[in-house]
Amino acid sequence: MLAPAKNAKTTVSMELLLQLIFGTLAMICLTGGTILFFKGAGRFIEASIPPQPKLDNIFRFLSGMYFAFGFMLIWFIFHITTTTSIIYFIGFVVMCAGFGRFYSSRKVGSPSKYHTFIMYVEMGIGLSLMLLQYLR
Repeated sequence: MLAPAKNAKTTVSMELLLQLIFGTLAMICLTGGTILFFKGAGRFIEASIPPQPKLDNIFRFLSGMYFAFGFMLIWFIFHITTTTSIIYFIGFVVMCAGFGRFYSSRKVGSPSKYHTFIMYVEMGIGLSLMLLQYLR
């Protein structure tokens, strides 16, 4: 199979599209990570259930990682010209987030239509990142 023809205009438009996707993901990670970090796991559990320190600990740990991922995406926005194969990995990470929602919905049911929609969006964004990098 032949590789797609590459010219300067195509490369610039692919890079701009990647930057826009990274910017959107960065905003989601920074706001979502902050909100979840400060809310903690207790905000998602019924009031009658006592606090769960182990659950809250891992929840805030993962929220911090989610938040930090936003800064990494911002770094990629400014270094898009020198960033190459790691974009495939970032696409894979975003797809895994969607697969996590998929597995959860199969295991315990989907919390809402919104979460099902977001699951498909995450998988699509992950695939888009990898495809755009391939075409770049």
